[in-house]
Amino acid sequence: MSTTATYATGKRKNAIARVWLKAGTGAISVNGLGAEQYFERATSRMVMNQALELIEAVEQFDITATCAGGGKSAQAEAIRHGISRALLLIDPEKRAVLKRAGFLTRDSRKKERKKYGMAGARKRFQYSKR
Repeated sequence: MSTTATYATGKRKNAIARVWLKAGTGAISVNGLGAEQYFERATSRMVMNQALELIEAVEQFDITATCAGGGKSAQAEAIRHGISRALLLIDPEKRAVLKRAGFLTRDSRKKERKKYGMAGARKRFQYSKR
C-alpha cells in the first residue's frame, strides 16, 4: 500500500466525484462533511461503500471525496466508481473482482433532452381532434 493519497475520478449521470484514498482507519468525508451527515439515506451510504466491502478493505483507507452535479444518489454511485478506480491504482490484482461486480464501468445513462413541440423527452401534448 502507498503512503500518499491515491486520486481517481468517478462519474454517474451528471454527478462527478473526485476521490482520494489513503491508508487509515475508515473515515469518510464528502464535501467536508461526514458520510452520515452528507448522505441521509442508508442506501446511498451502502452504495458508496460497496467497492470497499467487496474487497474487504472497509477500515483500511480514509476517503476524502468532493462531489458536484446530479443528485445525492448519483453522487453516491460516482463516489463508488471513483473508489473502485483508486483501488485499482493501489492494487491492480483486484481488477477482476471489481470488474465482475460492475464497479469499473461508467454508467453512462443520462436524462434524455426535451424535444421541441413535446411536453418532455418523449411525452407528447394531448391530441385534440376538434
